[in-house]
Parts: sequence; structure tokens; C-alpha cells
Amino acid sequence: MKPAKKITVFLILSLMIAAFFGYREYSDPFSRIKRTGVIRVGMTGDYIPMSFLNEGTGTYEGFDVELAEIIANELGVKIEYVPTTWPTLMEDTLNHRFDMAICGITITDDRKEKALMSEGYLANGKTILIRKEDIGRYKTLEDINRKEVTVMENPGGTNERFAKEKLPEATLVIHEKNAEIPHLIAEGEADVMITEIAEAGYYVQMDDRLAAPLIHEPFTHGEMGVLMPKGYEKLLHHVNAIIAREKDSGLIGMLAEKYIYH
Repeated sequence: MKPAKKITVFLILSLMIAAFFGYREYSDPFSRIKRTGVIRVGMTGDYIPMSFLNEGTGTYEGFDVELAEIIANELGVKIEYVPTTWPTLMEDTLNHRFDMAICGITITDDRKEKALMSEGYLANGKTILIRKEDIGRYKTLEDINRKEVTVMENPGGTNERFAKEKLPEATLVIHEKNAEIPHLIAEGEADVMITEIAEAGYYVQMDDRLAAPLIHEPFTHGEMGVLMPKGYEKLLHHVNAIIAREKDSGLIGMLAEKYIYH
């Protein structure tokens, strides 16, 4: 065989081998994660206290950041955080922009149809945020569902929907900026905010005038999980095993106390 032909055959074989192993990496992303020593983690960075981007330090903080680090340490790899947003979360997942997303993502049937979701690692649900002085006043939805009770919510979300469906007799006030509502509750501009367990716990820590007396007895029940593309079943298996182990060890409970229930 002539030298030129040998080089051509060698190049073709090299490309075929590279393509084969490239396909194997794509079809088995867990092997790629272990080989490169890096797992790409999607983060919205806007859901306090689960995951939030500290603009001062440029780093992510929160419950899910610590959990992501636990998963990465167990796998023996480092984390590369990939910014995403709630509107683009599923699209980014399906486009393999990251290996997994963990940022306070609720497990839903729709998400499980399109992608993979881990077993739940943290319960979440609707609860109330009120002034500490009113702890004995609001114990049930019936206590809130009165005309003289002012409920304040941001527009367009599940909190507003819940208030309209479950509290039709209460006086509902819509406030554009969700993050301002807890302060307005504390100042007496409204009586009750329907919010999520995780958020309620955070706001109580930030303002000692506030209370979340029903945080352990939410009105709805759901769980947060880790989201990843289909084809990542091997990674899912390992993540589920880590979640189960850290639930049993009490570590996830400790994180919940630190970030939410404290």
C-alpha cells in the first residue's frame, strides 16, 4: 500500500474510532462525567433559599448548592455551574446544556414525561407567612377565608391561584414584586401571604417580626427533585442512591433545618 493511502486509511480509522467513542460518551454521559472529572449543574440562582447567586461574590449559595456538592463529592468529580432560567429550564435540559439541574425543582408528571427526575429529597407545599403577633389567629384556611383578612400575593403564579381558589372570601391584594410582600406583611400592609415552605422559612429567618406557624403542616404537598435529560439513567441511579443514603444519615434533614425550618 502506498504511503499516501496508508495515511488516508489511518485517518479514516481514527475518525471512525473517535466517532465511536464520542457516540459512547453521548449515549453514556456518566462515563464522560467520570472521565472528565466534571459534572455540569444547571442553576437558576433566583430561588432563595434553595439556590441563589450571590452577586457580591459571584458564587451560588443555598440548600441545593450544598446538595449538589455532596453529590459531586460522592461521584468524585468537580462542579461546573451552568446558568439557566425557569422559562428555559426544560429546553436547556433537553438540549444537554448541563448534566443535571438542582434548584428547587418540583417533581411533576409533565417533567417526568419529558425528562428524568430523581426521587424527592425535600417536601414542599403551600403555607402561610404572617406577623408573629398573629400566630394564634390563623390556624386553618377557614381562619383566613374571611373578608376582614387581607391576603397579598404576586400576580400570575401558583400562590395567587391558590388564594383565589381556596380563599374566595378573603380580601385579595395583588402586589407586583413578590420579594417585597414579606416586608409589607411585617409592616401591617396585609395579614397573610400564601407562599412555599422553603420561602417561608427563609423569610422568617430574615425578619423576626414574621412567623410561619403552619410550616410543618402545609396545605399542599409536593417534593423537589433533581432534573436531568433522558439517557442519563446511570447518573440518575447514583443520584437516587446518594439521596436515599443522605436522607437516612440525617444530612438532608440538617440542611432543611439550616436553610428552612430554623
